[in-house]
This record gives sequence, structure tokens and C-alpha cells, in this order.
Amino acid sequence: MKTKIFCDIADFKTIKFFYKQSLVDGFTTNPSLMRLAGAKNYKDYSLKILKVCKKKPISFEVFADNPKDMLKQAYEINSWGKNVYVKIPVLNTKGLFTGSVIKELSDHGIKLNITAVYTFGQTKKIYKNLNKKTKSIISIFAGRMADKGKDPLPIFKRSISLTKKNKNIEILWASTREAYNYTQAKQLKCNIITMPPKVISQIKNFGKSFESMTLDTVKGFLSDSKKSRFKL
Repeated sequence: MKTKIFCDIADFKTIKFFYKQSLVDGFTTNPSLMRLAGAKNYKDYSLKILKVCKKKPISFEVFADNPKDMLKQAYEINSWGKNVYVKIPVLNTKGLFTGSVIKELSDHGIKLNITAVYTFGQTKKIYKNLNKKTKSIISIFAGRMADKGKDPLPIFKRSISLTKKNKNIEILWASTREAYNYTQAKQLKCNIITMPPKVISQIKNFGKSFESMTLDTVKGFLSDSKKSRFKL
């Protein structure tokens, strides 16, 4: 099974570049990435992106914090394109599970990306509320877990085991920190991994021998020492 690579970015020029790359299968965005990309009007900027990302899947996230407004935003975002996944956080800022939102949207055939997942318990609750006939993604934040000294692998193993019989429900490795995470995701048979452009570029160098890596490293050190005009 192939582990699909999504690019985690909202920058228009970067999406336009990676859309043409066969290595990249789709894209994920969030309000923070949209802000970083300089988006002033959320809808206008998203529609601009969709002019260059016409077929590959792309996720746009709601930014409301209550069920009623989440639903309103979700229906609007869904109308922007057939390749759009609506991103819904598993909890709102009050810590309340967004199950009612997930269930209604999924039952209406709206493709969802449930985000900010950190536990297998959350995965189970999400899975229970998803319509198994509707395509959906469950995004588990591996990198942020690891940053706090927690091992994300057991959660992925249990989540993948839960959903593997349903082809419409995919598990996504989110908050990627390094290129080796791609190898880990593949070993787990994770459906998707999303990563920043820098890490995607590093994957292109997979397969390099240790000897060539050593040479590249020492050449870099020597080059920098010459540029600095170091003397002893």
C-alpha cells in the first residue's frame, strides 16, 4: 500500500509548484498557515488556491468555535470544489467533542479531515460518528506528541487497525518533523503523511549511501571554514 504525501502549506506559489510534482498527492492547510501565507480574505484566498489546485485533494479548516457556526462554515467551504476536504477540529476551545458536527456533515456526504487528534480514544469517537460511505481523513499529530516526549506510534497502530477495513476512512500522520517520519508512516501502512515543503524536498535524497552523506557533510564543513577564513 502506498503512503500518500500531502504538502502542508498555504502559500499560493508553493502550492502551484508542488501541484505539478508527481511526488505530492494533495495538500493540507489550517488557519495558522493561511495567516502565515498573508491571506486577508479567507474565501478569496482559498478560491485563488483552487484555481491552481483543481484536482488533487486539499483541506481547508473551519475557524468557528461553536457547532452552529462550524456547520455554516463547513457547508460554505464544501461548496468551493469537489476536491475540497473540510477540516474540523476534534474538540472546540472549551474541550467539547465536535461529534454532532462530524456526524451531520459526514451523513450529508461532505468529505472531512478531522484534525488535532492526539489519542486513540478520540479516533474511536470520530470513527463512530463518521458515515462509512463518505470519504474522511483522521489527522493524528505525531510531531507535536513527540515534541512533548510522547511516543505517537502506539496510537497510530491502534487507529490504523481500527479503520483499515474501510477504504473511505484514512489515517494521516500530521505535524511531520523529519524525513524519517515518512519511513515510519510507510512501515505502519499509514494512508497519508502531510509534511512541509522542506521535508518533501529531503525525501528526494532517499537512498543516498552513508559514504556519500559523509562526503557531503565534510565538504560542507570545509567550504564554510574557507568562507569564514578561519586560521589557527
